[in-house]
Amino acid sequence: MRRIPASTSVFARSSRLPRLTLAMTASAVLALGACGTVKTTTGGEQAVRAEVVGSRQLDPTLAEIQEYIEQSCPPPGAPPVGPPSHPPTAPAPAPPGMEPPVDTVMPIAPTAGPEVELNARDWCASNHHEQRIAEALWDLVDPTPTKVRMILNDLGYVDERIHHLKQSGATTRFFLDLREKGGKLCLEGSAAGEETIVDKCVAPATGPFTPGDRNQ
Repeated sequence: MRRIPASTSVFARSSRLPRLTLAMTASAVLALGACGTVKTTTGGEQAVRAEVVGSRQLDPTLAEIQEYIEQSCPPPGAPPVGPPSHPPTAPAPAPPGMEPPVDTVMPIAPTAGPEVELNARDWCASNHHEQRIAEALWDLVDPTPTKVRMILNDLGYVDERIHHLKQSGATTRFFLDLREKGGKLCLEGSAAGEETIVDKCVAPATGPFTPGDRNQ
């Protein structure tokens, strides 16, 4: 699977967010935890949790991420990111005496999907969530749904935010509902060790969670 630079939806393994020194605030904790509480574990689940998250350092925490988003991202309701401001350019003409390739296709600006449906705040916030989740899942051996859920819980995302957690072969896929303050942000994840992908997607602004177009 092709790896792409850290500025896009899949983050390179060497990329690390700098340590955020912002203090944990009550509003930040409530922002993504208001929909429910994390389930506690007993018995055999405790051993699995120790295996999955026992030695991992959560740096930064979800509260710090939320506080950083509040201070550095656009305010709620900011306009969508939208397609590029300049129109797509036509392919260069073929040299004299040569026919242009028959499969030449004019690039088309997107009309749907995260680029045009997520507002600027969602887009900004997503970049921070994507990186910390991807990094937490990269080292997960045998990423079963139980282990992936534990990782997400340990990162601060409650069960009510986690949807369609399902294993297919050696990969566990999931969706994460990150809607807040009228936004439409969700993430689509594919936990597969070093081939892990975490991508933007679009959910309805209100009502039950239903994932829509993902970032391509």
